[in-house]
Amino acid sequence: MYPLNPDSHKATPRENSRKHHPWYAIRVQAKFEKVASTILREKGFEEFLPLYRARHQWSDRVKQLDLPLFPGYLFCRIDIAETQLPIVMTPGVLGIVGAGRYPIAVSDEEIETVRAVVTSGLPTMPWPSLNAGCRVLLERGPLAGVEGIVLDVNKKFRLIVSVQLLQRSVAVEIEREWVRPLSQDRRSPEAALLDYRFRRSAKIA
Repeated sequence: MYPLNPDSHKATPRENSRKHHPWYAIRVQAKFEKVASTILREKGFEEFLPLYRARHQWSDRVKQLDLPLFPGYLFCRIDIAETQLPIVMTPGVLGIVGAGRYPIAVSDEEIETVRAVVTSGLPTMPWPSLNAGCRVLLERGPLAGVEGIVLDVNKKFRLIVSVQLLQRSVAVEIEREWVRPLSQDRRSPEAALLDYRFRRSAKIA
């Protein structure tokens, strides 16, 4: 979290073009993600709130809801040296994510990968962060060019992409034939993935 600095507001959001500013993760109160995102956008900031479609069932009805992929967080381009105050004073915002007193930017590559996932039209969901696995490149399909970690869950292949700063991940369902393992050997994608599943099962056992 980054503390409030009363002297940091030197320019209003609309006075500068922010396309070159880094992305930062903004921590917000639970269920305030959409409200904070809308207000930041109205203030002139470029914000990004990744959502996924979930099916919720009540006793009398079933409804499709758009929920945050990273509950409690959204992303925003910020000139961290000049425009902190309009961010932290936004209703629902708790602070800017960082290490100690220093904010840490999220890489453009991670943001664009998450954006590609949520706009792909493929089934998507939050997923526990993973640090190891078979890293792959998608050569075909809506996510062609995206890299991530492949996982076989209930006979469905899922690509896991992560925002390292938050230690959170997103899973998206993919087809087996879209995948090329990023490895030094010349095995087929099927062989590499089968080997990964075998090693993973052995560890669990």
